Amino acid sequence: MTEAVVQRIETRAVSQRIPIAILVAAVIAAPWVVYPFFAMKVLCFALFACAFNLLIGYVGLLSFGHALFFGGASYASAHAALAWGWPPELAILFSVVVGAALGLVVGLIAIRRQGIYFSMITLALAQMFYFYCLRERSSPAARTASRASRAATSRTSTSCTTSWRRSSSPALR
Repeated sequence: MTEAVVQRIETRAVSQRIPIAILVAAVIAAPWVVYPFFAMKVLCFALFACAFNLLIGYVGLLSFGHALFFGGASYASAHAALAWGWPPELAILFSVVVGAALGLVVGLIAIRRQGIYFSMITLALAQMFYFYCLRERSSPAARTASRASRAATSRTSTSCTTSWRRSSSPALR
């Protein structure tokens, strides 16, 4: 650590140091205390929440389209791993590229809107992608997701949304 970082930590009030120390200790102890898949789910949704904080808190835009990137990237990762047989590292990198490409396309369409119009366009695009993935039965990805969806539905609930989320995201299984 640089001297500036150490000096900044030392000059913080004690009330800020204690929660940071507890958080660091919890992160270090997590692999031995918490079930790893649960920890992965928590981290995925924490990242999801950070994106909301960035857009709403700093930019002032309410976006309902986050699920588009989240689901699209996880769908691409699952397809690359299951249908193409890619190793997990490459499937995750592929999902990052797909998420960024979806962000570029949605950004080109929605970036000039403000207020409720931005929210409605992002919601509409997310729903269009959701129904595309749900209805596209001819692609190998849809067949893979459909098999996973039937398995998730028979194991847990009959909810469409739950089975789609379970089938489209290997991180949420």
